[in-house]
Amino acid sequence: MSNEEQTFASVWDAIEDTPAEAENMKLRSALMIALKQHIARMGLSQSQAAKLFGVTQPRISDLMRGKISLFSLDTLISMAVAAGLHVTMHIEPAAA
Repeated sequence: MSNEEQTFASVWDAIEDTPAEAENMKLRSALMIALKQHIARMGLSQSQAAKLFGVTQPRISDLMRGKISLFSLDTLISMAVAAGLHVTMHIEPAAA
């Protein structure tokens, strides 16, 4: 058994099985954080946020509790756009 230490660029790189899964989780995490910050910045209740985002209040509760496994990238992008946010993406070559 080796005691070799591994280092990772993010926690998602460490816990996900594939680079694609790690990238997906990074994007979902960033969107969830942005949505939570938007709710806080606007001073919205969960029910107000639900109406604005076009989802139910329990979905906002899941978002606020960080239940990332319950949200797809598509869903989070739709929520962000409904909230009046603009989503951009930056793509670059992967580090070797």
